[in-house]
Amino acid sequence: MATTDHEATYGVATATRRLAAEMFAGLSDEQWRTPSLCGGWTVREVAAHLAEPLETGMSTVGLLVGIVRARGSLDRMVDTSARRYAAARTPAQLVRTLRERADERLDPPVIGPHGPMSDSLIHLRDAARPLGAGANPPPEHWRHVLDFLTDPQAVTKGFSTPAARKGLRLVATDQDWTHGDGAELTGPSEALTMALTGRAVALDDLSGAGVDVLRSRLA
Repeated sequence: MATTDHEATYGVATATRRLAAEMFAGLSDEQWRTPSLCGGWTVREVAAHLAEPLETGMSTVGLLVGIVRARGSLDRMVDTSARRYAAARTPAQLVRTLRERADERLDPPVIGPHGPMSDSLIHLRDAARPLGAGANPPPEHWRHVLDFLTDPQAVTKGFSTPAARKGLRLVATDQDWTHGDGAELTGPSEALTMALTGRAVALDDLSGAGVDVLRSRLA
């Protein structure tokens, strides 16, 4: 992704955080405890994961310290941090952080601003889908995520892997976007993104010969 694209990236992230804040603000206590599409996380922990970096930042030093404390595991660091942050704050505080700091320009080391932007859309839907909530960014915002996930830079930076989409032709039905060659995987931009990032439930919203191919890979 070109540096000149960063303004649009920040804008998409900001809009998505505000959309997430509005959704979270209307949840009941029971809904906050709903399991999300992120294994082991409730909706509350997804909200915490989105809110935490807006308050604490994403510096190189902080990332390295966190990984060391997590015994070298980035996944463990993220999981522990989200759970700790969620436990230390009320739902109202999480919503307030997302609202008041929505325009924070996160630019973490290595992955850059496209990582947090993609996270914001994907994790919003990780919470919204199990809740049956309609909060969903517009197709043109999902385009930024799809472009990033299929960009070689995302692969080399460890954010995306070509294995899931190898031999697939991805076709969005809600905007003019395609990628790749092979068995066709067709559907809304949101469902394409969620399926490509391991959310098997999104396959029900897709069609084409590529559905069975990707389903077998996710299984």
